[in-house]
Formats: sequence, C-alpha cells, structure tokens
Amino acid sequence: MGLKGTGKTKQLVELVRKAVDEEHGDVICIEKDKVLTYDIPYQARLIHASQYGINSIDLMRGFISGLAAGNFDITHVFIDNLFKIIRPSAEEDLAQFLAWLERFGQTESITFTLTVSADPKDFGPEVTKYIQA
Repeated sequence: MGLKGTGKTKQLVELVRKAVDEEHGDVICIEKDKVLTYDIPYQARLIHASQYGINSIDLMRGFISGLAAGNFDITHVFIDNLFKIIRPSAEEDLAQFLAWLERFGQTESITFTLTVSADPKDFGPEVTKYIQA
C-alpha cells in the first residue's frame, strides 16, 4: 500500500518473477487491463479483470474461488492495484475482504500479494495489519 508512483507495481513484477522461479506451482497475476502484458513472465498466468467484468468485492471473491476450484496447483495470486479493479465502499469492506483472503489462502495453501494505491495513514489497524514493508 502506498501513494501512486511509489514503485508498487515494479516491486510486484519482481515478486512475480521470483515466485515463478522459486515456487513449485502455478502463479497468477490479476490486473485491471493489459498493462503488464510484457512485464510478467509467460510462466505466470496474467488475467485482465476487465475481460471478466470483475468490479466488486463479491465478484473478485467468486473469481478467486473459481480459480482455486479449477486449479489445485495455484501457489500464489498477485493482484495489481486492487482499487483500480474494485473500490470497496467502506474500509470495513476492505478489511473483510483482506481477512477472507487470509483465511482462504490458509485453507487452499495460496499466498496472496496485492498492491493498493492509497495512503496507509487513511486506514485503521484492521487494514494496516496486512501491510508489509
């Protein structure tokens, strides 16, 4: 989480490359549109959320559940700029989504890494506890 222009996407691309090299499973990267097409290694599955009409937390949760149901080999899901894909109506909605990702990831053995363009100071501990430097 950080303000626009702080290098979040560049760091995410590097993490995707590392995951592809080191993990023994399928790596997924979800972005809003076709921005990262030439940055993400071909071994990772790049998904453009706009092609699937993902524009709410419920649709994102269902989409991720469907990915996991159809592929038991997913080890890591990256989501670039969550707020470009979906914009939670309240901080509580974001906190609930992040908590769901944590539980779902533990159950399915999937690691989730997200980028969010926002100032961490604008969020309470229910959201900021998920931020890693």
